[in-house]
Amino acid sequence: MPSGKELIELVDKAIEKYPEAFEAMLEFERTKKLPRPQTKERINFTVDRKLIIKLREYAVRKNQKMSSIVEGLLQEKLAKPF
Repeated sequence: MPSGKELIELVDKAIEKYPEAFEAMLEFERTKKLPRPQTKERINFTVDRKLIIKLREYAVRKNQKMSSIVEGLLQEKLAKPF
């Protein structure tokens, strides 16, 4: 069993390595609910209005969210070497 000082060092290392887990524990302590893990981030960018209209129509036809379509296209484009 580690000493008090060793235990504190281990905890500090764990917090440094996994801050999101400890933030979730603090949130649970405060609200008694576990927060959903944030795997996505909201961003804003400007796109031509005509292109947005086409994307919206495409999303409706394919029964998909516009963000899912954009994310898939970005993944596809970024998977290719520059």
